[in-house]
Amino acid sequence: MSGPLPTAYRVRDLLVSPAVVLAPMEGVTDLTFRRVIRSIGGAGLTYTEFIASKAVAGAKRGHKWKRMAQFDPDERPVALQIYGKDPKTMADAARVVQDLGATIVDINMGCPSKRVCKSSGGSALMADPTLAVEIVRAVRAAISVPLTVKMRSGFSADNRNAPELAWQLQEEGAEAITIHWRTREDRYGGARAVDKIAETVARLKVPVIGNGDVIDIPSAVRMVADTGCAGVMVGRGAMRNPWALRQIAEHFAGLPITTVDAAEKERVLLGFLANLRAVFNRDKGALGRFKKVANHFTRGLPHGATLLRMAVLTSQTPDQAIAAVREYFTLLRAYESGTLHAFDAALEAAA
Repeated sequence: MSGPLPTAYRVRDLLVSPAVVLAPMEGVTDLTFRRVIRSIGGAGLTYTEFIASKAVAGAKRGHKWKRMAQFDPDERPVALQIYGKDPKTMADAARVVQDLGATIVDINMGCPSKRVCKSSGGSALMADPTLAVEIVRAVRAAISVPLTVKMRSGFSADNRNAPELAWQLQEEGAEAITIHWRTREDRYGGARAVDKIAETVARLKVPVIGNGDVIDIPSAVRMVADTGCAGVMVGRGAMRNPWALRQIAEHFAGLPITTVDAAEKERVLLGFLANLRAVFNRDKGALGRFKKVANHFTRGLPHGATLLRMAVLTSQTPDQAIAAVREYFTLLRAYESGTLHAFDAALEAAA
């Protein structure tokens, strides 16, 4: 399958441009992380973390969901994603997030976690198509903004029903579908198989967005070439390289590709931690969130896993993490300038 690279797509009358989307990721895509991605550029659409419909609809105590649903006034378009198993509760939650100002309401049918699936939410809905259809029907009737769905290729290897289910959901009013090539059974492993994405593209009238191991330009181009999808969604790759969305968008548009030096990477990483400290009430919470992202970010750096990752992960305070980051990037700047002895000495000491 071949053709031009996508630069934009429409969800009803909403233009998503560039055709590169930041995936919803639990414990990652909060407002602080999305601000990092938006400051770099390249995301035509951002998603919040996925939010339990019971919490939003008031059937469950707590206000954590309100923090998870936060977005900046200029963060447009933004999709608020909800999950659950009860059509009425999902409809009630959808009304609430619409009233908060969501550009799009998205239904999570892709999360593989036991916590979400045990209550028949997330990817468990793919094993119960009748319930999935009822939920989309109820939510569609409850809101006026665009409605989209994110799913996997199926629940298991012998039940890869994404094309059939996606068509049913389109007929009930879903206006775009994102498909991750993995099944719920695959969780975060499995052998790449994008055939169900391609089948869905061929069958549906609404845009289909390809998801799963899209981490850089080659993987994004391959997803489009293999499926004909209208756009791509970047998940964990955005933690490893926050510039990935911008670089993919530039390639799709035929523009020069942004290169990023050590100084810029250090600025973004330390700025992210500073912003987390400003948001979290305690340094412990800020450090924990920082470590989750830095665990991926450091793997994308020259010898980052050896010289930086463990130093950050074993830090007991944000100040220790800051010191580790600064020490590493001092070495990296020397490496980039051709002064290798300091970098080599640090590697030798780490070994």
